[in-house]
Amino acid sequence: MAAATDRALSYHSRAEDGAAAVHASMALSVLATVLLFMAGSRWTVVPFLAFVATVAVGWIRRQAATARALTFLATVATVAVLGLIVAFLLARSVPAVRAMGLDLVTRTEAPLWGGEGGRIWSLAPMIVGTAVTTVIATLIAAPLGVAGAVFVSEMAPGRVREVVKPGIELLAGIPSITYGFVGLTVLNQYFYEEFRTPTIGNHFAAGLMIGVMALPTVVTVAEDALSAVPDSMKRGSLAVGTTEWQTTRSVTVPAALSGVSAGVLLGVGRAMGETMAATVMLSHTKGFPTPVFDAFSNFGETLTTVIAFEGGNASGLHMSALFAAGVVLFVTVMALSVASQWIEWRMRRTLGGDR
Repeated sequence: MAAATDRALSYHSRAEDGAAAVHASMALSVLATVLLFMAGSRWTVVPFLAFVATVAVGWIRRQAATARALTFLATVATVAVLGLIVAFLLARSVPAVRAMGLDLVTRTEAPLWGGEGGRIWSLAPMIVGTAVTTVIATLIAAPLGVAGAVFVSEMAPGRVREVVKPGIELLAGIPSITYGFVGLTVLNQYFYEEFRTPTIGNHFAAGLMIGVMALPTVVTVAEDALSAVPDSMKRGSLAVGTTEWQTTRSVTVPAALSGVSAGVLLGVGRAMGETMAATVMLSHTKGFPTPVFDAFSNFGETLTTVIAFEGGNASGLHMSALFAAGVVLFVTVMALSVASQWIEWRMRRTLGGDR
């Protein structure tokens, strides 16, 4: 018995030593690859090939250890890349912040963009345009998305649900430029010809199309939240004599309200960060409408469209201001994402009974 125990301990010790060697070799080769790549060395390929060889050998001899190391490296790489992107955005926006200070996001006097020497004056018009477009898109996506989720989850027959739900999810895969082209050729033309809008592009048409784009996100997340409500709650409500609609209205929807709200917030984030559709549909005229909430005015620009439309020709302080616009957009969308994650966590905690 003692000899068998010693052999088992020896085997586990050798296995741990082998796993440690695989982990160390992979870590060193990745570190060397990153350092040489950052230095612009032509020898970057050498440690990269060493990493590939280590993974191949480790997968054959120490598959479990290699899989753990690869998943760990993938996690570290994801966090590192996101961190580098954020640091790069902040660093490149510093010159514009130093030149303008808070006026970069608060100045409302003309000139609003440009000026003497190409100086950047204000992102405020684009922030207002982003807010107007997002509000319109939310007013479209939120009620329709929640209604669609309730129908798919609670009312649709089984065969209808099997067709409708995958169809809604497929809508999320349609390229945004396709939505934008439809909006340009149909919505913009309709509003211009029928309502005599000042320009052929306006925030209302763009917000309407972006709201349609956000619908699949809202429907999918909200439907998942409604489906997560325990059947025992629904059966208990039906057992006391309520109808199916009363159960849906008074039990299912309130119980899933946190998840439904998270879906709406994710849809808002999608609307706020949309670029191509808005770039195609808006008029790209900078300024404040009168009144400021006029969605049909001849001024049309958002934070995303100004970055996409002017990034190719920008330089110096102009480019720095575009990076500052990206920082404003990033912070706003990140806040919405954090809020949606908190709401989802709250929903799971409430449904799990842990208050």
